[in-house]
Order: sequence, then C-alpha cells, then structure tokens
Amino acid sequence: MIIDGLYDLWTSWGLLGVLVATGCCLLAVWIMRRPPNLPPGPWGWPLLGVTFSGKAEPLVVTDWIRKYGDIMSYYRGPHPVVSLGSYALIREAYVRNAENFSSRPRPLNPVVATFKTKGVVQEPYGPTWKEHRKFTLMSLRDFGVGKRSLEGKILEEARALVEEISKKETQLEGFCISNMMQVTVSNVICSIVFGSRYEYDDPKFIGLIEAIDKFFSIPVSALLPAFIPILRYIPVVNRSFVEGLKVTLHIGTHIQEQIREHEATFDPNDIRDFIDAFLLEKRGRQADENTTFTEQQNIMVVMDLFLAGTETTSTTLRWALLYMILHPDVQETVQREIDSVIGPDRDPSMAHRAQMPYTEATLTEVSRLASIAPFSVPHTTSNDVTFRGYNIPKGTIVQANLWAVHHDPRLWPDPHKFDPARFLDAAGKFVKREEVMPFSIGRRVCLGEQLARMELFLFFTSLLQRFSFKLPEGSSEPSEEGVFGATHSPVPFKLVATPRN
Repeated sequence: MIIDGLYDLWTSWGLLGVLVATGCCLLAVWIMRRPPNLPPGPWGWPLLGVTFSGKAEPLVVTDWIRKYGDIMSYYRGPHPVVSLGSYALIREAYVRNAENFSSRPRPLNPVVATFKTKGVVQEPYGPTWKEHRKFTLMSLRDFGVGKRSLEGKILEEARALVEEISKKETQLEGFCISNMMQVTVSNVICSIVFGSRYEYDDPKFIGLIEAIDKFFSIPVSALLPAFIPILRYIPVVNRSFVEGLKVTLHIGTHIQEQIREHEATFDPNDIRDFIDAFLLEKRGRQADENTTFTEQQNIMVVMDLFLAGTETTSTTLRWALLYMILHPDVQETVQREIDSVIGPDRDPSMAHRAQMPYTEATLTEVSRLASIAPFSVPHTTSNDVTFRGYNIPKGTIVQANLWAVHHDPRLWPDPHKFDPARFLDAAGKFVKREEVMPFSIGRRVCLGEQLARMELFLFFTSLLQRFSFKLPEGSSEPSEEGVFGATHSPVPFKLVATPRN
C-alpha cells in the first residue's frame, strides 16, 4: 500500500513534487526536534544547519552577537550549538556552573569515537577524565613542567633554533620560519614524552611534523561528514575528512612505535619520561579488569599532548614574529628591555619575566589579537540545565567564543590594533586582564598552559636577544587577518633575520 501511494505521488506530481514533499517532511521533523526555549539565533537548513557563505565561522558568529546577543544558538550540521560571546557568560558557565558545562561532545573522528577511553582532551566529564587529568598533570610536573629543570630543555631547543636561523643569514630574499618553529616546539614535547629529542633532518621526525601540520591545515568544512555520517562515503565530499583520518593514524602509529620501544627497555626503577610513567601505572593496575590505563589510552593522551602542545605554541610564536616585523617600534622596545634585564650573553630565565613588563604585555597582546583557538575546544552540558533563563538539554554543544571576547570593543578600544600598552599601567607595570584567556578557563583549561607560557617567554626572548626580524627587501606586507582552520594561523610569510651585536 505504501509503495502504491509513492507511485501515485510520483506520477501525479513528478520528481519536483516528490522533492518538495520530502523537503516539507524534513522541515517538519526539523521544527519538531528543535529543543524548546533555546537561546535565539539564526535559522538553519534541515540536517545541514547554518551556512557561512565561505566566511570564517568565528567572524560570522561574532557578527551575529549584534543581532542575537552574547548568548545565542544555531545548528552546526544536525546538532544545536550554544555560543557564549562574553567573558561574564563564559566564566558563569565554565567556572560557576562547571558541573553542568564541563563535558565533551562525541569525537568527530569516528575511530576515536569507538574507543573505550578518549585521552584527556576528548574524554567526557566524569571519573575517567578526572583520573587521567590528575595523572597527566602530576606526571608533567614530575618531568619539569612549571619548574626550573625544564628551562634547560627549552633553552637547548632555543639554541638549536638560533643555530638553524643563523644558517639563513645570507638569504636576503628571506625564508619561512614555520617548519623550524614547529620542529623546535615539538622537540620540547618529545623530551618530556619520549625522553629524547630529534635532529631537525630526522626522516621520522619530519614525517611526524608534516602529519601534525596537515592535521591543523584541514578546513573546518571537512568536518561536515562527521556530523552527517553518510557524507563520509561520497567521493570528493569526503576527501578532506579522509585525509584527516589518515594523518591521525600516522601520528597514532608513530606514538605506538615509541610505546613498543619503551616497553622493550622498560625499567621500573628508572622512569625516563611520560610514556614510562604511564607504563608503570598500567602495570600496577593489571589486576583491575576495569582499568583505563591501556595502550589505547596511552596513545590518546600522548597525542593530546602533541597536538595541543605543538601547534598552538608554534603558531603563537609565528604570530609574535609577524607582529614584531609589522611593528618595528614594539620590537625595538622589547629588545631594549631584554638588553637591560638579561643582557647579550646570559640565557633568558623565567625568573626574568617579572622584571620585563613590556615583553609580558607584548606576548599577552599577541595572544589576545591572534586568538589561536577562536572557539577553544567545545564543551557539552553534563545535565539538563537552565542558564540565563534558557533551557539547554544535556549533551548540547557549548562553545566559548574567545574571538568575540578578545575583540570586544567594550573591553578593548580599537580592538583590531596591535597595542601592548593596553596591559601596562601609568607606571609601566604589567596589568593582568582576566578577559584574555587563550587557554580557556574552568575545569577543562588547557593541560599544557604552564608549559606553553614557559616556551612562549623563553623562545621569544631568546630570538629577539639574538636577531632583529624584518621583511625581505621589496616584499609586500603580509596580512594580519590570518587563516582560519583548526587554529587561527598567520598567512605564510618570509622574514630576514639580522644578527644583533
């Protein structure tokens, strides 16, 4: 009977009629499934959600604030997203209501989604996440994060970077520092996780860096098949999505090989690095049938440390050098402070940071203006919650629009201008502003915040102590707008590094 009815519909209306009827049905389903009393926001297409007309999502969502307010909702694919566009809202949700706003959505990677545990970054809020976050933070501290002992490893990489840059001194046409910076920052993670560093020309290391670079270069549009699974099997449409799976597998395989090598040489009386610490904990829990300290989890946690700790720090440093090139007066002021506090021959130390307010203000302004992670990592609600008069169901994606906060004219006069003086008082002392939160806030604040802050200060001061940076002669000025992907990165640019006497 149903088949006969469909045939009659086809013959009487034709294909167009069927398409219209199907569209109406989808629209009806869409209307009925939309949770009641969500925050206001733009209407989206059934299943596809809103479209951004080729513009970057953070820019479009920030523009919507003028129409819908600081709290809004819209559909990304078939899933509702609640966007928080002010510091007050983000703090209220992530800090004061942390129990309700600290979970994670289902991983977009379909392979990871099937894992029993999902590392630390993607693990939902609960006992497993709390256990592994605590273990990871304690292990990182054991291997020097936040301590003077790690400064030596960072400065070792800084010296290697200076040496690589020095080989480019004669290149008046300039060179791209992107790969060098990524290698340098990755080696710091390697020393903590693997217990050793790589040479810059090591083929395996080059392959790992290229995979990480591809992972963060995949456009956001490539994630659509993650929201609409059938698109994963459509050629062309799924190309970027499949590429993302391949590079994730490459990174995971590299980490797995390191774990196997560590297992072969493991000595419980000589814990060399993070992988050894994890193996020791894993062996201590072998009798527990429900243990989450598995090889799979080891791979995921190490991958979290690599992906979170490599790309964001190296990209921030590239933004810092770009701003120094475009604002030579700021570069000169930072260098005068370096000369005054550190001098030309001593290595920088974290102990110098408190004595260098202008340098601290400059790095803070880089983090604010560049906003490497415009939406941070999305949260989901752990329970049904009423927030600011709206009903947000359990499992709803909630994103902190850090881009909106960092570019809010109510907080920052002339917000798109690079101006470190925003963070200095009348006496020239550094003024910390809570509204700058590149690592997010609350219980899901970035695992590697302490490490990243150490790297940013030590690498930045080491580079400006040794070199002055400028554009190649006759080259056009790079754009400050950047490229939006998994992170917000600067457009590719070349620079010339001139040694300082």
